[in-house]
Amino acid sequence: MSKEQRFYDALEDIFVGAKVEGESGYINLMRIKSRYYEEGVFPKLQKDINEALKPFPEFREELFDKLYTFFNRYFSESGSIYFRYTPIHQNVYEKVYTDDKDVILFWKTHMLYYVKTDKLFKNLEVKTEEFKFFFDVSGLEHKKANEKRAIIYEFKEKRKDGVIVFNVLYSERGRITKINDILRDLRREGVTITEDTLEKAFRVFEKQNDVDYFINKNAKEFLREQFNIWLYQYVFSGESGWAEKRIKQLQILKDIAFKIIDFISQFEDELVKIWNKPKFVLNSNYVITLDRIAEKNIDIIEKILEHEGFEDQVKEWEELEIADKEFDKRKVFENALSGKKLRKKYQHLPIDTKYFKDLELEILGLFDDLENSLDGWLIKSENYQALNTILPKFKEKIQTIYIDPPFNKEQDADYFYSVKYKDSSWATLLENRFRPAKDILNEKGSIFVRCDYNGNWIVRPLMNEVFGGENFKNEIVVNKSVRMKTEGNKFPSWHDSVFWYSNNSDKVYFRHITESRQKEEWRSIDMEGEKWDVIPQDMIKLFSAKNIKYDENGNPISRARIILGKEILPRDGRRFPSQEIINELEKQNRIRFSKTG
Repeated sequence: MSKEQRFYDALEDIFVGAKVEGESGYINLMRIKSRYYEEGVFPKLQKDINEALKPFPEFREELFDKLYTFFNRYFSESGSIYFRYTPIHQNVYEKVYTDDKDVILFWKTHMLYYVKTDKLFKNLEVKTEEFKFFFDVSGLEHKKANEKRAIIYEFKEKRKDGVIVFNVLYSERGRITKINDILRDLRREGVTITEDTLEKAFRVFEKQNDVDYFINKNAKEFLREQFNIWLYQYVFSGESGWAEKRIKQLQILKDIAFKIIDFISQFEDELVKIWNKPKFVLNSNYVITLDRIAEKNIDIIEKILEHEGFEDQVKEWEELEIADKEFDKRKVFENALSGKKLRKKYQHLPIDTKYFKDLELEILGLFDDLENSLDGWLIKSENYQALNTILPKFKEKIQTIYIDPPFNKEQDADYFYSVKYKDSSWATLLENRFRPAKDILNEKGSIFVRCDYNGNWIVRPLMNEVFGGENFKNEIVVNKSVRMKTEGNKFPSWHDSVFWYSNNSDKVYFRHITESRQKEEWRSIDMEGEKWDVIPQDMIKLFSAKNIKYDENGNPISRARIILGKEILPRDGRRFPSQEIINELEKQNRIRFSKTG
């Protein structure tokens, strides 16, 4: 392959990249991006390069070699732009030091928006033992971002060349690969194969890599800065003499590189706009308790009880265990002197308007100020998109945020979503969400982020960067178990961490929570470090001379204390509280001697 073809193949990856599944504005734009390269960028770039190289035709191969060398560092399989290939000898430069920060967390995808991680399945031919298999993925429909779905295999055909073809599909409703059926179908085709051989072929196919999809927040600035650094290093670490011809060739290289960067950044900027555009709400429902409806118009409750959707509402109550199987709608009301009213036990049953759509407007119309009548919002959405959409409405209005993100575990676990990421991807996922979270916190607000030992080393410096190290309040340890059995070759981990940061440390709202002890707890009152305190004048006679000294002002001081009438010295290197505190504790009957004195 020529250097020119190698460069254009790499450039095609950035515009076309890996196939993206699904339907959305972002994905549609990615498809347009592919056509833009084929019909616009590629022919225009070829024309510009041919024109620029007319005075220096001998520079053609070197030009494409250097373009490939530079851009290949930043072009990824998914079409994302970041530090993809950066070995130490290339002296990757990143501005990490500032006047107010001498330590900072750096990760290679920090300048990106994280979109999703997906396993990129491609048609693949696999050979195991004497058999050849072909896996056809054309039937894989799209799935949600980071949704975990098992794949299954179905026998499709045996080709004339003897290759065994399988359809690859996502599992639905618990479907599994039926090995016995596949073996039976293969025997009908005259193929005798073992289950182990099949399983081995499936494992080889499934080893295809996960692919991360990103959008660069400012591709033009990032790539231009990196190119200038690369060119600077080339110029000052290479040739020592520069003829006019050579300088003009390098200027052509820079001009072409910047044109390519402009092509790339135009579309990347459009992706940024799409990604950050507030989204439309596809569906909304309201949950209102019976007592609030009854306060406005008790007759509407009669309509609700007789509505065809009420049976589904009752099923939901039963699933939530807020109504039992004996629930009887005839007992919702009781008679009173003023007329019928709700029974107390049913007052707070929640009515979900998704079961009563034809009554929804009538129910909502009962409230003059619906906005302020709501106790809260429950939003089902990809959380970055939700945060970005509600930001204008809730900017600087939220008091408390609690985040329990998918832990970045050492291996994927049995969840409906992925919990194993590359560290850099996980850091980007969190950073993207921390920033709008900070924007919706009010000045007295706080944010709490839960993590475990797999990710706490990333979360703390990330939160320092977004919320400011001065706003760190506490690391709260959450015990997960009282079981302390050691297994394997290390101590077990039985706790998670919750990092608490305020939005403004000087104005944060915090109320100490205290509880009365159910049972008195007696503790030793001596503390570390010797301390000599002034003896109260009315107690000097109770101290022995050997335990008294005098300070620079002539006041008698002592390490000893009079406790329950006895002069007692603390242990060496320890100290007691002041005599005044001990006297007060005696009055409260909060001091006693242990059995050993």
